[in-house]
Amino acid sequence: MKVSVCIPTYKYGCYIAETIESILEQTFTDFELLIVDDNSQDATAEIVEQFAQRDERIRFSVNANNLGMVKNWNFCLSLARGDYIKFVFGDDLLASPDALGRMVSLLDSDQSISLVASSRNLIDEHSDVLSVKSGFNRDCILPGPDVINYCLFRQKNLIGEPTVTMFRRNQATRGFKENYQQIVDLEMWFYLLEKGGFAYISDRLCSFRVHEKQQTARNNASLNDVNDVNYLLDDYAYKTYITLPSFMKRYMRYDHLYGIWKRSRHDENMRHTVCTMISTHFGMTGFWGWYPFYKVFKPCLKLYKMLKRPL
Repeated sequence: MKVSVCIPTYKYGCYIAETIESILEQTFTDFELLIVDDNSQDATAEIVEQFAQRDERIRFSVNANNLGMVKNWNFCLSLARGDYIKFVFGDDLLASPDALGRMVSLLDSDQSISLVASSRNLIDEHSDVLSVKSGFNRDCILPGPDVINYCLFRQKNLIGEPTVTMFRRNQATRGFKENYQQIVDLEMWFYLLEKGGFAYISDRLCSFRVHEKQQTARNNASLNDVNDVNYLLDDYAYKTYITLPSFMKRYMRYDHLYGIWKRSRHDENMRHTVCTMISTHFGMTGFWGWYPFYKVFKPCLKLYKMLKRPL
């Protein structure tokens, strides 16, 4: 079997039928569709079972207990049997009938490629396109470390969400790191890009849904993700292939800490947690000492990034 299309889902009964249909409409057919529901209390199971009765490629299971987002992603990985992994979240879509085929073709054509991604639509709860998001301005194949450096410099996940990627199962057996909450996907992309190259398709092959019930919105509201950037910098910023100067690495740490400090300023409980983090990673004296410089440097850096030619 060539591809395992994995749908880890939770409480997306209102979207799951459209998601499944976008996969079953693919022109490339050598895939299994693995759907793992994380103990939803909605109509997800009934909807999926109707599809499973009509298509033998669908494998469906419901977790006895709620595992949480990242553990459910990893459970899907553990069940997958295909050579390649294609995640599609339960509220997202494949936007083109040749999405699977085009990504498979790139991985088949070059064994040195570890990760494929594409441009994507951002859609609302009605599947209307809000905008188009693309981290690269052309079709390209790039060395993995170059892409890691590029994402760190831009301070963004320019590769995209799991729905817009495909990768080799035998290179991802470690699974997603469960100490991450928000940028867990970006950490996995870095992990894979240490193993090989990156291929990008500028056509919009996928659609990523933006709505209030998604995990990103919950993390932003609760500060569940406050440690993620610190984890990522600790895990990757000091690798030998990283070309960023030491000053830039320290700036990135400060920029993250300042951002979460602003997010927490109206919540006393969160403020205590954030102040402890600042003391641990920067020191309160150093944090406020950097403040005047940061307010001058940040807009200059933003302008430089706008003028610098993208990959």
